[in-house]
Amino acid sequence: MKKKIEIKQEITIEEDNENNNKGLLSKKRILEICKGLLTFLIFYFSSYLQVIPIALFNIDVKNYTASDLAIVNTFTDLILVLILIILYFKELKKEFKTFKKNWKLNMDTAFKYWFIGLMIMCISNIAIGIITNLNTSSNEQAVQTLVSSTPYLMLFTAGILAPIAEELTFRKGVSKIFKNKWVYATASGLIFGLLHVIGSGNILEYLYVIPYGSLGFFFALTYYDTKSIYPSIIMHAIHNSALILLSIFAY
Repeated sequence: MKKKIEIKQEITIEEDNENNNKGLLSKKRILEICKGLLTFLIFYFSSYLQVIPIALFNIDVKNYTASDLAIVNTFTDLILVLILIILYFKELKKEFKTFKKNWKLNMDTAFKYWFIGLMIMCISNIAIGIITNLNTSSNEQAVQTLVSSTPYLMLFTAGILAPIAEELTFRKGVSKIFKNKWVYATASGLIFGLLHVIGSGNILEYLYVIPYGSLGFFFALTYYDTKSIYPSIIMHAIHNSALILLSIFAY
């Protein structure tokens, strides 16, 4: 009889432990989702940080030049990157160790995914141009204007700061919300694509979600498969830097 009571007590204790673990997991999951949403909100409202460099450098907002905008964007992106690094500092340290252990394999995976994304990006850009007679997106035109005004500052901003901020937001941040590989990659790519076209006056420009989103989709797969954000940051930085350098020396 005592043995039966002891067995029942053990089963009850095990069930309680399982319930507690489920409760802890659900709390952990909620915190992860909140962190992902917080990351996105920080990125989305980071434009308000522009008031800091405007006041600091005494920039005349009534006579805003392309050079002024480049300076403001660089300063804002720098603050944003610092905030995101602080938010994910422990995870970034852990993921750097993961990256170091298998850096060749990780970069091989990153390169393959980037190349597929690049091909889709190029083909869809050509198709959009043929169908709509659009030369490029408004976002790309704005970037080209800034590159023409402050080429090497833009190389630093778009080539280094933007990839870090965007990968931490749209790859790492979104991964906190969606756990299924394909749902996560699709959501990451779609949000990333929309970011680059939202606010455009021409509805046809929303077709550029496809080229932008395809690259975001494959960067997300890179992060999911390598379990480290560094490979996607590196490939994103190489991609952006190559485009900026091409703009500097080709035009």
